[in-house]
Amino acid sequence: MTVELRPARVRDARALAAMYRAERAFLAPFEPLRDPSFFTEDGQRRSLERTSELRAAGALERFLILDGGTPVGVLAISNIVRNAFQSANVGYFVAKEHNGRGVATRAVGLGVEWAFDSAGLHRLEAGTLVDNIGSQRVLEKNGFARIGLAPRYLKIAGAWRDHILFQVTVEDPGPSP
Repeated sequence: MTVELRPARVRDARALAAMYRAERAFLAPFEPLRDPSFFTEDGQRRSLERTSELRAAGALERFLILDGGTPVGVLAISNIVRNAFQSANVGYFVAKEHNGRGVATRAVGLGVEWAFDSAGLHRLEAGTLVDNIGSQRVLEKNGFARIGLAPRYLKIAGAWRDHILFQVTVEDPGPSP
């Protein structure tokens, strides 16, 4: 397993649309309701064009997660806020068949490195559904600490769902073994 992050580009629209279509049923319980256009090449092209604008503004970085050079997921560092805050959110998904193999753990670790080293951030926050134990373990393995429960935090699969919030700061100890 060789996990890498590569910035997502407009030219990735076809591959991303295919990945989202293939993972649609798997991701549905964890994501907002999506317009059917989201799963098309055109929809992904528009999303990636917006990513380029937000990247240029310093507000977002969106990566493809590669396993052995093959795209298997997405990781985003979003809502980047500068000045006194120097903070952002991290979110990710890995295709179902690549779950449980350490791909997400390594990808999040690489995302944390990028956020603290390349982007100069101080803090990253992530939220998981209360019952998403796998994602909680991925975050904990990367040094994230639970900071609380956020009731009705995000509208997921059509319903406002509680999330457990996590954070890691540049001063925190590194990943756990």
